[in-house]
Amino acid sequence: MARVKRAINAKKKHKKVLRQAKGYYGSKSLLYRTANQAVMKSLNYAYIGRKHRKRDFRKLWIARINAAARLNGTTYSKLMGNLKKANIDINRKMLAEIAVENPAEFSKIVELANQNA
Repeated sequence: MARVKRAINAKKKHKKVLRQAKGYYGSKSLLYRTANQAVMKSLNYAYIGRKHRKRDFRKLWIARINAAARLNGTTYSKLMGNLKKANIDINRKMLAEIAVENPAEFSKIVELANQNA
């Protein structure tokens, strides 16, 4: 059986990991084994963080809509229920944006939802 020499591939792999670990504290940026552990953990945190960002933004939108709805004499849950009954199809991101940027238009949407509900 022919002998396989892996030095080039191992060097490439090590360089890739150490490049990703640039800026880490102490041996985490210098030694391959600790750098590899740190990079794997960091990539895992980044993956989880992308999921958390979606949750956090939805929470923020709901909080903003609820605050604006309460200024208009209703609650978030009643407003969303009335919007659904009135067949007003608008997502939470846009509703929150309207509530912050243009409160007068938001009031009109609340009135429209309450009339048609």
